[in-house]
Amino acid sequence: MSKTKILKNTKSYHEELIKSLRKPKEANLYLRIAMEEYHEDGDVEALLVALRNIAEAKGGMSKLAKKTHLNRQNLYYALSKKGNPTLSTLDLILKGLGYKLVIQPEENRKAG
Repeated sequence: MSKTKILKNTKSYHEELIKSLRKPKEANLYLRIAMEEYHEDGDVEALLVALRNIAEAKGGMSKLAKKTHLNRQNLYYALSKKGNPTLSTLDLILKGLGYKLVIQPEENRKAG
């Protein structure tokens, strides 16, 4: 079997990921893990990739732009590798995806 035929008949990881993120439980867990990892290591790029993937699974950037009333190009930029969305933009994006920001105390941390 040729490499071309194998690639043609093999679904990409990204396609499978997007398909799984259409299930609310999968998307919730995926985003929760991305947020926890961001909290631990500060890797904003990985968090933005997770948000992009969830946006794609929930209908794409155009749909998210309509829900958030954000310009589609600005939305793409905010979630890009160079993106650094403001808190208000991040809040709009999360709301558009069906989530909200929540503040909770860190576990095992003494009040100060």
